[in-house]
Amino acid sequence: MTALTGGSLVRRGKEVYDNLPLPLPVVAAIVLDLLLARLRPVPLPGSRSFHRVAGAGLLLAGVGLNVWALAERRHRTAGPFALERPEDLVTTGPYTITRHPMYVGWWLIQLGAGTLAGSPWVLATLPAELLVEHRGVADEEVKLTELFGQSYLEYAERVPRYLGSVRRTPKESLRRPAPHGRNSGIESARKNAR
Repeated sequence: MTALTGGSLVRRGKEVYDNLPLPLPVVAAIVLDLLLARLRPVPLPGSRSFHRVAGAGLLLAGVGLNVWALAERRHRTAGPFALERPEDLVTTGPYTITRHPMYVGWWLIQLGAGTLAGSPWVLATLPAELLVEHRGVADEEVKLTELFGQSYLEYAERVPRYLGSVRRTPKESLRRPAPHGRNSGIESARKNAR
């Protein structure tokens, strides 16, 4: 059996973290939830048993969605798995429900953890986190459009960004304001895809 050296353990840890879909705003919001619940405890309305059941359900739904999304992504990867470098546009499994199942999964986990703890602070931090992460999601979609072209634009027409039945066209959902009157990256990708 080979012993892991400090350097190889750090490299392995970094490799695992790089493929762990844990956005920094989620970590910050969960830490803030815990800190606020400790410093300014406010009870969540309802019975404690309801909090436990609802929180556990939300938490399990979020974990399940993340595991399902990761499994679907890994299934579509030929070589070593690299979360941030997709080889294929995945449009199956949870990606038929939302274009960003891992983000939705983490939000469910955060909401579930807050509910499970009986703390209403999650109801304040989650919306703020969503606003912060939305910008990153929009940037990610521009990159996916540049990478997968027309295929991604068609996918974006069929599947909502997060959840719900409102389907926006790629023109509405993926466009960014062009700086100084130039075409945005999405417009360039759209022209190249034609």
